[in-house]
Amino acid sequence: MKIVVSWLRDFVDVTASPEELGETLTSRGFELSSIERVTLADGRTTIDDAVLDFEVTANRPDALSVIGFAREVGTAYSRPVKPLVPKPLPSKPTSAVAVRLEAPDLCPRYAAAVADVTIAPSPAWLASRLQAAGVRPINNVVDVTNYVLLELGQPMHAFDLEKLAGGEIRIRRAAPGERITTLDGVDRALDPEMLVIADGDKAQAVAGVMGGGRSEVSNTTTTIVLESAFFDPRSVRRTSKKLGLKTEASARFERGADVNAAVKGLERAMTLLEDIGAGIARGGAIDEYPVPATLRKIELRRARLTRMLGLDIPEADVERILKGLGFQVRTGALGWEVGAPTFRVDVLREVDLIEEVARHYGYDRLPSTFPALGAPPSPSDPAIERDRLVRRVLLAAGCSEALTFSFIDAAAAAPFADPQAIVPIENPLSAQFSVLRPSLLPGLIASVAHNRHRERTDVRLFELGASMTRAGESRHVAAALTGNGSSAHWSTGHRTVDFFDAKGIVEAIAGALQVDVTFDGATVPSYLVRGRAAAILIGGRAVGSLGMLAPAIVSSAGLSTNEDVYVAELDLDALTASRSPSPLTVAPLPRYPSSARDISIVVDETLPAETVRGTIRAAAPATLVSVREFDRYQGTGVPDGRVSLSFRLTFRALERTLTDAEVETAMKEILTALKDAHQAVQR
Repeated sequence: MKIVVSWLRDFVDVTASPEELGETLTSRGFELSSIERVTLADGRTTIDDAVLDFEVTANRPDALSVIGFAREVGTAYSRPVKPLVPKPLPSKPTSAVAVRLEAPDLCPRYAAAVADVTIAPSPAWLASRLQAAGVRPINNVVDVTNYVLLELGQPMHAFDLEKLAGGEIRIRRAAPGERITTLDGVDRALDPEMLVIADGDKAQAVAGVMGGGRSEVSNTTTTIVLESAFFDPRSVRRTSKKLGLKTEASARFERGADVNAAVKGLERAMTLLEDIGAGIARGGAIDEYPVPATLRKIELRRARLTRMLGLDIPEADVERILKGLGFQVRTGALGWEVGAPTFRVDVLREVDLIEEVARHYGYDRLPSTFPALGAPPSPSDPAIERDRLVRRVLLAAGCSEALTFSFIDAAAAAPFADPQAIVPIENPLSAQFSVLRPSLLPGLIASVAHNRHRERTDVRLFELGASMTRAGESRHVAAALTGNGSSAHWSTGHRTVDFFDAKGIVEAIAGALQVDVTFDGATVPSYLVRGRAAAILIGGRAVGSLGMLAPAIVSSAGLSTNEDVYVAELDLDALTASRSPSPLTVAPLPRYPSSARDISIVVDETLPAETVRGTIRAAAPATLVSVREFDRYQGTGVPDGRVSLSFRLTFRALERTLTDAEVETAMKEILTALKDAHQAVQR
């Protein structure tokens, strides 16, 4: 918002320099972009002036006006703001035009007035002020509407009365298939959710956004209808977005204009038209205001103000600040009863009033102390600590964290969920973001492709986030790996990532969460390669999957089908529900030596090594402390369909040294169990 300093001083008497004004307003929460020196006309000569350009946040539509900044400056310098008292319009509404408010839900207030005008260039002082504020002068009537917009923050529009069919204005929803050519010369399609200002035949303006070309003011215009209204912010925002049309008017309406400024804006515009000799009112204003807005009352308690800011602010300062900003203030038993003006749409709660007091009392005057805690803080959600633990495990495994969008392309989501379970987005930003992700894998796979296309050979990514289906939302963790399985070194050969790298990551997560998981290669999702994939189970219930990504999905992601991409995904909520953490125990270091034995057996090649380990543990005595598979062999000497598995078994007793006879007895019992359970043959 560009503020002309001399224009600001029309409302508040301050002698501060532009730099001092900029610094003062910056300390009160406004971001100053620039200060520009300009020369303006004052009617007879020129004056040196300055323009302050501020960034105004979306919650402060009142500051999109000169009067809004005048209130801020007046409060900061303890100066009264001069009231703007335009000449009142005649009490009897004009009969030159009929106004029909047909959509009061989208237009709570609509005011209009008629004036006979003579179109000509604007006076130099008015044109130069508009130019300094970044608005191009057009003619005296249009310039007056822009002047009021900048001065009061009230958007206005002028129609050529002779171009309005039937001499009427209808505020209605657009008809299906209706179109309008706006002032920028673009033909636009409307829909019934949009509000239009129409005459007896067709739409003449898109309400709150832009007028139409058919009824615009031209050099031949002799009578105008001035519009000054309040439009529903959500309606204007949706319409502006759908049409791709952003204007000064829509920027104010969609943030929330002042519903009580409509008639005042008309009176100010009519006064200016008369003052510059551009026109004269024909009758009074028509004001369609079915449900007048009520004053929003908020209680401000002294104790609450003191507790939040950490110091006692004098009551005189509290009242001076709030009254200076336009609030109505009445002293009460516990503090103040404050009436929020309709132009302060951002002030809804007591804490908002406290912020206003703090801004103008001075943030620099607030003590730098921590508030006293009357009670210990509530414990954190256990899921937060769980996610931190999982994140540490994956980072330690050499993975990097990725953050991807929750909205994805429907085609990318299709392989990872039943089509009936995928949740579509009703109003997607684009086709790329048309559904909620049913899995974290589509985003991770796209991130892997992004990295590979930038010549990053070894990619290990993970993500923690929500997955959404029609059944509900759950917290997942997923990983995607491609490239080398380990860092290159002269002492080892080259190895690409494989199933066991992904399996190791899953086991590390399960171990950290103290959950026992098993793997089943018989039932795997279709997006994985059977034989190089497995479902992840807890007590026979699937909680995830891991394996090699199907070549078709690899190709659709833009990766070479020669690249092996391994992925894993786990339902963290399901893991947490199955978690039974063991109490932390401390055990002394072993005092007696262990005894290790190696065993090689031939079993069916489809038999999981995990099942074999389970059989060994079930048959072994309590002295068995470790079972580790160290070799798997198929080839010469091993029949087709069979595989040789080698295990190292470690035995140890806590209270004595085991004898060879005890270990040999245990080994015989284990071999017998393996033969009985799996028809194993010892090599």
